[in-house]
Amino acid sequence: MKLWTIALCLLAACASAHARTEVWQPVTGHTQIPLWPGTPPDAKPMPGPEHAKTSTGLIAGKTAVAVSNVSQPTMTVYAPKGKNTGAAVLVFPGGGFEMLAMDLEGTEACDWLTSRGITCVLLKYRVPSAPYDWHCDCRPHDFELSTQALQDAQRALRLVRFRAAEWHVDPHKVGVIGFSAGGYLVAEISTNFKHHLYAPVDSADKESSRPDFSLAIYSGHLVTDDGVFNRHVPVSHETPPTFLLQAEDDHVDGVNQALAYYAALKKADVPVEMHLYAHGGHAFGLRPTSNPISHWPALAETWMSTIGMIPAAGR
Repeated sequence: MKLWTIALCLLAACASAHARTEVWQPVTGHTQIPLWPGTPPDAKPMPGPEHAKTSTGLIAGKTAVAVSNVSQPTMTVYAPKGKNTGAAVLVFPGGGFEMLAMDLEGTEACDWLTSRGITCVLLKYRVPSAPYDWHCDCRPHDFELSTQALQDAQRALRLVRFRAAEWHVDPHKVGVIGFSAGGYLVAEISTNFKHHLYAPVDSADKESSRPDFSLAIYSGHLVTDDGVFNRHVPVSHETPPTFLLQAEDDHVDGVNQALAYYAALKKADVPVEMHLYAHGGHAFGLRPTSNPISHWPALAETWMSTIGMIPAAGR
């Protein structure tokens, strides 16, 4: 069994008994906003209807919800609590481009961000999506773009800027954060913003799809086992400031992923901050454990303040 399959096992396949709903819904008071006015670009058939599973296995003492077969992508906006910093962050849950960890790497990230005065936009992007070939249980040699997911991410970021005044967001302080496969999506949108993956559908698509800052948390798909950096992540000096986090005992997406991306960003003279921890494994999200790595949100907050996206603590 390959490593990506093991990661997915943690969220869904290992949940032999689960609660199931037809589609994922946010908590009362929040509404999913469709990304596209009609059929999404490059739509493809799904193996079944969208459904959500709650695992029986525990991660840091709690279950996890995995959403599969997403054909109608949405975003859910969570307003900041307390003083609004003006910053906004789009959240890309992980799940190997086969499913989405909507609470572990989604709503729980929004709980953290909104508590710090940051507008959170949770993206439910289309899955299954490239680059993983689930029929052969192997990674493509050249690590394909996750086309549908990246289209959704670009569209969502443009919509946030288009509706910035309505949502009380500074259009020049819109960032992205992603976990695992979502971390790869962060790298994709941070380096492919000049690559127009779909024809414009309305005025929102006149907005830029370049994030102002990026946080990639235990990312995958960035470097092959042979050490070859993914050619679909064309790092340049225009890549936004980036925060990287990974555990050295991550046996799903090894620490070489963060190291390779860090080296590419430094070579392009992109401001980057990287944190590596001895223990933490993979798919830990923001859930507190005895491992020091679980304190990483505080480091991310300090970093966001040092690059001018949010005020420093106490201001």
